[in-house]
Amino acid sequence: MELASVLKFLENRSILVTGATGFIAKIFVEKILRVQPNVKKLYLLLRAQDNNAALQRFNTEAVEKDLFKILREKHGANLNTFIAQRTTIIRGDITFENLGVKDTNLVEEMWREVEVVVNLAATTNFDERYDVSLGLNTFGAINVLNFAKKCSKLKVLLHVSTAYVSGEKTGLILETPYKLGETLNGTSGLDIHTEKKVIEETLKQLKFEGSSEETITSTMKELGLARSRKFGWPNPYVFTKALAEMLLGELKEDVPLVIFRPTIVTSTFQEPFPGWVEGIRTVDSLAVGYGKGKITCFVGNPDSIIDVIPADMVVNAMIVTMVAQAGQRGSQMIYHVGTSVSHPIEFTWLQEYAFHHFSNHPYIDKQGKPVIVGKVNVLSSMDSFRRYMALRYLLPLKGLEVVNTLLCQFFQAKYLELDRKIKFVMRLIDLYAPYLFFEGM
Repeated sequence: MELASVLKFLENRSILVTGATGFIAKIFVEKILRVQPNVKKLYLLLRAQDNNAALQRFNTEAVEKDLFKILREKHGANLNTFIAQRTTIIRGDITFENLGVKDTNLVEEMWREVEVVVNLAATTNFDERYDVSLGLNTFGAINVLNFAKKCSKLKVLLHVSTAYVSGEKTGLILETPYKLGETLNGTSGLDIHTEKKVIEETLKQLKFEGSSEETITSTMKELGLARSRKFGWPNPYVFTKALAEMLLGELKEDVPLVIFRPTIVTSTFQEPFPGWVEGIRTVDSLAVGYGKGKITCFVGNPDSIIDVIPADMVVNAMIVTMVAQAGQRGSQMIYHVGTSVSHPIEFTWLQEYAFHHFSNHPYIDKQGKPVIVGKVNVLSSMDSFRRYMALRYLLPLKGLEVVNTLLCQFFQAKYLELDRKIKFVMRLIDLYAPYLFFEGM
């Protein structure tokens, strides 16, 4: 698709973006403002206490970031005016009807003007509470669909999902929709109303028992894992994303729907400049941990293909799919956005890249000394990981427990700290194991 046709489509267009301070959302907004300054309006929905707080949050978490430095260089002191003329920052929440927007005049304005809806609001936490995941990722997506249906000029609804709704499938994974009630392991009985009822009854019982917030949170996390794995998904994030896809496909009616499934999103490749990333994300956390000398072993299949895609390529693909599918009433298209088929990255390459980089550019610790990294010991199965943890950590912890008991809890603080860290690592590996040994593409 030619750039000119894309720019023409974006010109004088009104676009609603949910989750507007998210990582991909900010790159999307910056891209639109940079390449098509004649966009009519970007309605940017985000959570905040009030409208002023919403505006301040967008400025702090988006405009003031380095991400906007190209626009800042171009517009100088006029940048805020330029952005204010082309955006409307909205306090809202997709878990509510009409996206939680209280201003009825603004709601009616959006219903009249919005032509493209981009749903990026989500929780991507693998270990999220089940009620939070279902409320935001599933029912939130349906609220966005219902809002889009009321937009009289709607051209397309683009819903950003994840390629990992495929669970632990292997081989070439096709861009096929999930039917309502379909499961990955053949287990019957998947029903969205049942899932909601299970959550409500569990919360009711916990409150009746006078459970603490900590207990409620822990129980809801375990419930999410149990319900996800019952039907073949490894965690509540991908499970609730899959449920959203099912419901969107079932309820879309004549809405032109795009389901967009990126793989692991990393820093920008080129735009607005190479290497922009926010915080420590997914594979980045492994690189940082290794560079700091905190990771000396790793769990995973050495023959695995790691599917990562730069964030600006994700945004470019989003815009192109918007243009390609606009106006096709009642259609549903699914797009996978990844690299494992055309440009596969082998797991061992990442090891070599990391070793080469940190050997030549070592991380400097708090004492001003360079951290010397070595080759990582790869544990190629969960059994080998469990043996490693048992010998290296669990047995010494058991010994400390005995000594602590004999010495009247003298080492209690140390014991609790080590126990907490070990449980955290075990939980983390349990959550990420399906991706550490992923064999799909």
